[in-house]
Amino acid sequence: MLIGGIQKTTFIDYPEKIAAIVFTYGCNFRCPYCHNPELVIGTRKNYSEEFILDFLKKRRGKLEGVVITGGEPCIQEDLTDFLLTIKNLGFSIKLDTNGSCYETLSKIIKNNLVNYIAMDIKAPIEKYEKIVKTNLETQNIIKSIELIMKSGICYEFRTTVVKNLLTPKDFEKIGLLVNGAKTYYLQNFLYAKTLDKQYNKAEPFSKEELEESMSILKRNNIKDIGIR
Repeated sequence: MLIGGIQKTTFIDYPEKIAAIVFTYGCNFRCPYCHNPELVIGTRKNYSEEFILDFLKKRRGKLEGVVITGGEPCIQEDLTDFLLTIKNLGFSIKLDTNGSCYETLSKIIKNNLVNYIAMDIKAPIEKYEKIVKTNLETQNIIKSIELIMKSGICYEFRTTVVKNLLTPKDFEKIGLLVNGAKTYYLQNFLYAKTLDKQYNKAEPFSKEELEESMSILKRNNIKDIGIR
């Protein structure tokens, strides 16, 4: 495992649980608004698995869960073994993913290695490669969405919205992708360091545009829609 950081406590990243966050190195996407560029291009300090596991062992009884995020965790060759080790320590696990690594995600779900999945929906399918700045098999995105919705695991879908990349109209097609989903969040872009410095001060959606997007999404039988 290539691990680029750890946040020892979070009260907001794992719904209803006190958790730690483990940040993995590397990502197969190059979203220009990414706020963790040091994890994508690998400039953070590297932490050993032993260091992370020793910390978690000491926090048993104090922490309830562990969030595995990135970067993109599913590109890590040792991810399933790492998840199993954490699970055997007694922690509940939340996985953050972009959904592009369908086979790995399928193996994780089949082996009951996670308790909660948060998948980023970057755009309507036809705009995916433009947004993530790389070639990919977009069918894997669709398959991962379907897999997660049928898994029986707690989950959420979420989209970070940047004004010059997405429009409220795009949520007509995004809504169809996640039709019938349990939970979906719109995450408005906040000014921050970004992978592409031109996006450091990209324009977020206005309140009216967020509300319009939510209204469009609600046509698709999504049970719970929120804004972060």
